[in-house]
Amino acid sequence: MKILNLYACLGGNRYKWGDDHDITAVEWDEELARLYQYRFPKDKVIVADAHQYLLDHYKEYDFIWSSPPCPTHSRFNLSMKTKRKMKYPNMKLYQEIIFLEYYFNGKYVVENVIPFYEPLIPAQKRHRHLYWCNFNLPKVLTERKNPDLSRTKGLVKALSKFHDYDFTKYKGKQLRYKIARNLVDYEAGKTILDTAMGVMIKQDTKQTELW
Repeated sequence: MKILNLYACLGGNRYKWGDDHDITAVEWDEELARLYQYRFPKDKVIVADAHQYLLDHYKEYDFIWSSPPCPTHSRFNLSMKTKRKMKYPNMKLYQEIIFLEYYFNGKYVVENVIPFYEPLIPAQKRHRHLYWCNFNLPKVLTERKNPDLSRTKGLVKALSKFHDYDFTKYKGKQLRYKIARNLVDYEAGKTILDTAMGVMIKQDTKQTELW
């Protein structure tokens, strides 16, 4: 398949996808893009605005995964309302969900945190994530137990082990622990892609039978 991986970061979701697909990754942070390319040398990596890239290129792909920035939607952000200057929730999340649902002909997944408000569009909740997609997900995406994210001491080291990646390689401007926290469990990423492929194969088989 031709796959578009938006807001790709270090490719947590992509880690177990293998190399049989034609994958394009879009990431704004040049350092993250450099590390992603080193990690997945066969992928095409583009440093660009993922939101705009989706609008310009969505017709070129069979499967699209998007993980828009989540801080303004998070429950942690709400807990800080008396301690920091607040921002409007970033509504690009819902723009992409609506856009993909009505304009994209392939399978898609938009992943984000569980927000501090009732989601404006119903999603499929799995562990600490919400997934908006046009196919049903299994009730269990991974059997792996995520490290305790409330800890402060040794969190990056624990997440490095969990994600099988050394986050100290990152030399950019973002905080390493935030990058590490935001990665999707690679087993969940594999389960979701495998599920999407299974649905697409069934649809193709039914279409063939009709002909």
